[in-house]
Amino acid sequence: MHGQAENSGPDGYAAARLHLLNEKARSGPPRRSALAGLTDDWLAGLFAAGAPGARGVSLVAVGGYGRAELSPRSDLDLLLLHDGSASDTVSALADRLWYPVWDLGLALDHSVRTPAEARRTAGEDLKVQLGLLDARHIAGDLGLTTALRTTVLADWRNQAPKRLPALRELCEERAARQGELPYLLEPDLKEARGGLRDATALRAVAASWLADAPREGLAEARSSLLDVRDALHLTTGRATDRLALQEQDQVAAELGLLDADALLRQVYEAARVIAYAGDVTWREVGRVLRSRSVRPRLRAMLGGGKPAPERSPLAEGVVEQDGEVVLARAARPDRDPVLPLRAAAAAAQAGLPLNLHAVRRMAAGARALPSPWPAEARQQLLTLLGSGRPTVDVWEALEAEGLISLLLPDWDRVRCRPQRNAVHLWTVDRHLIETAVRASAFTRRVSRPDLLLIAALLHDIGKGWPGDHSVAGEVIARDVAARIGFDPADVTVIATLVRHHLLLVETATRRDLDDPATVRSVAEAVGSPGTLELLHALTEADALATGPAAWSSWRAALVADLVKRVSAVLAGQAPPDPEEALPTAQHERLALEAVATGAPVLSLRAQPEPTAEPSDDPEPLGVELLIAVPEQAGVLPAVAGVLALHRLTVRTAELRSLDLPDGVDGSVLLLDWRVAAEYGSLPQAARLRADLVRALDGSLSISARLAERDAAYPRRRGVVAPPPRVTVAPAASRHATVIEVRAQDAPGLLFRIGRALEDAAVRVRSAHVSTLGANAVDAFYVTQEQGVPLPGEEAVAVARKLEEALRA
Repeated sequence: MHGQAENSGPDGYAAARLHLLNEKARSGPPRRSALAGLTDDWLAGLFAAGAPGARGVSLVAVGGYGRAELSPRSDLDLLLLHDGSASDTVSALADRLWYPVWDLGLALDHSVRTPAEARRTAGEDLKVQLGLLDARHIAGDLGLTTALRTTVLADWRNQAPKRLPALRELCEERAARQGELPYLLEPDLKEARGGLRDATALRAVAASWLADAPREGLAEARSSLLDVRDALHLTTGRATDRLALQEQDQVAAELGLLDADALLRQVYEAARVIAYAGDVTWREVGRVLRSRSVRPRLRAMLGGGKPAPERSPLAEGVVEQDGEVVLARAARPDRDPVLPLRAAAAAAQAGLPLNLHAVRRMAAGARALPSPWPAEARQQLLTLLGSGRPTVDVWEALEAEGLISLLLPDWDRVRCRPQRNAVHLWTVDRHLIETAVRASAFTRRVSRPDLLLIAALLHDIGKGWPGDHSVAGEVIARDVAARIGFDPADVTVIATLVRHHLLLVETATRRDLDDPATVRSVAEAVGSPGTLELLHALTEADALATGPAAWSSWRAALVADLVKRVSAVLAGQAPPDPEEALPTAQHERLALEAVATGAPVLSLRAQPEPTAEPSDDPEPLGVELLIAVPEQAGVLPAVAGVLALHRLTVRTAELRSLDLPDGVDGSVLLLDWRVAAEYGSLPQAARLRADLVRALDGSLSISARLAERDAAYPRRRGVVAPPPRVTVAPAASRHATVIEVRAQDAPGLLFRIGRALEDAAVRVRSAHVSTLGANAVDAFYVTQEQGVPLPGEEAVAVARKLEEALRA
């Protein structure tokens, strides 16, 4: 095929290029190499036509093109190198080369320099120097190209002690900006940590001869990411490195993978190899540079000779040497199955990295632990999990060499498993480790920290299996906990924690805590005060490890309130009946004023005081909003709509009719709500009241105002949200029917729900609003007009009508 492009014009090259890209039989490295060769031949033909027999000038591919890694939409990185003897000829030659490339619509990164200029620019710009390290001759004076390559490589090796720290800083800045490729739902394959840029940086480190990256699997990982980028270019027709959600299924199909999840797992696996190799390599660079700065002084002090490295014992068979954890000389991994856990625990406790060669030596001689594990193995695992933040890096080192899969075979199902929920920052396996890290901070507040740490490690282990992950996880947790060596009673507690790890936060945010049925159901599921204590700590650790949107002062307060109520029930106290709750003096004062004026009356009690500054808390505690309204139709949607117009978020909403004192005619609907400002300060109560009056008398159209605001501030185009889902929660309360709504969060959602429930002729007793990222999960306690729960068929019909209204 190369011959077809040779001495041919742009049309011939374009046709050959298109044929190659559409050739399904050839993909991956062979296609990239063929595309580079095809382009080489075409450019060489252009060069020969523009400078026949030219001396002192050459065309050089640099960067990705220099590595012959051309993806379908890759830039062509080209350097026109000349010796300065014929600048006019070189300028004309540049035009003959660059314009045909532009005419074909190909992206071009080009420069024209003498060797001295190239060398000087490389010394000033690290990115230019990195590109020149991959310089490859295409056409012209081969000696000129070879001399430049030799000079650039010599400069790089001579300047390595100064340039490598700068390169490391560049990598760290990019990682902070782009995030970590092994965990992103829409990753940048090139710029994120563990991506193609990092792989190129590792090549540069190797070229310095100062240190080298672990080579096992590195080339395959790089090739895997390039394959994904090729498929991304082909499916989108764009020069993009960002793997957007809406394109992942097409990219997966192009690569012959099952689905988008399989694609992300392939990306994550490759990125972890590169990221781990980077960690090891930069650590080695630091060690070498430190030793170079220290040894001359030591030799001068000691009269010459190379000092022996210091080795400090950390545990049996484990020592610290030169800032890393290595194996003692007498260690025998093939005869000591606990050694990997002992070394890992020692490293995490000391806050030191595990030496790569030590991990590989342990992996080579490792064998499975007996079942149940010996007590020392269990204790070392708990020590590792309880060591806090250092646990993450140590765990990743064990995982990179397959030791975690040997210790915990069930781990493979969650390894690199993506979580398609914007609330989650991590893959399932990393989330489990992050939860253990968070839980390690709570070990002083529970009586059984060992059970807390194991439950944290296993709470989402069921996500690798079909069905409810909590149910599947309970079965796996029983097996793993017994294999680790816990006794049957402890195994039951761990299994209970895994089965119900979502119980507290879901109940607290979606159920009426004043309903005795709510508290009793939690008490029955938990079973004992000790398990409740552990579940409370696990709930907070899980939420904190999920991401900033999953935990807040509001959720923490609700969960703490629920735990307090459940503790009382487990101690033998009966929860109070909400029907017995009496109105307060403030309730009665507002109700009498509403009857006297015939209009709504508001009370806004800000505790804590609202500020004009936005809060870092995704769900601030908010303030109490009390509203008394002469009983009439449409109150719920009117109040919800007015609050939406004023950008107030509703946390909970309770509604009830208030019996007035004897001699006072009329009835009053009392609304006791908790609200918070989306940002900024709360509006004045007088403004809320004025708008509520207008909403109730029909002079303010909530729907029109919300539509105007949406039109003025259109939302960004993103992934199409799944349709709303409305269900009836079985046996959730004996006082009301609980209807659950799951929908995309949006301004005015509660208004639309309230209007639909009003149309269904049901009374809303209370509402409990919970938002996670872009998803709202709201629970509504509804009754018939007589105040009793809806019959089964009627409840299902109301749920169906509400779902239809939200989908409209």
